[in-house]
Amino acid sequence: MQGEERIYSIMPLFRIKHLPEFSVSFWEFVQNNILIIAIALISGIMLVWPGFRSSGKRVSPHQAIQLINHEGALIIDVRDAGEFTTSHMPEARNIPLKELDSRMPELEQLKEKNLLLVCLSGVRAGQASARLEKQGFARINCLDGGVDAWQRAGLPLIRSRKK
Repeated sequence: MQGEERIYSIMPLFRIKHLPEFSVSFWEFVQNNILIIAIALISGIMLVWPGFRSSGKRVSPHQAIQLINHEGALIIDVRDAGEFTTSHMPEARNIPLKELDSRMPELEQLKEKNLLLVCLSGVRAGQASARLEKQGFARINCLDGGVDAWQRAGLPLIRSRKK
């Protein structure tokens, strides 16, 4: 038994090798734990990926109020028309994300204005921001957490009345 390699199997996919002198090299460690390492790398990439994809400056609801009140930021809601009709921020203009490219001429006159992009959670606003930056818009802000964060902060929303 001395000098033998012992393999303990917890599950069929995970094998732990114990060598007598604990002299497992780095590459042996990687080979023995490739599944765990792959899962860790993939989950790490998934955590940081949204930060690379979205553009524009992220602002909190209270920073958004400052932008609207002091810098005249225009609110562009990129949610679908149905979502917008249900509830939206006061003075928001609805330009759905899927219509953004076709409505670019409408937005051209706003290139030098401060824009506050809004959606339900902030994801679509980040995508819209990236598209607008490619078109030369410089002063773009995205509401971090979207309308959900706005509502959680106790700020006003205009709601449609059900008949």
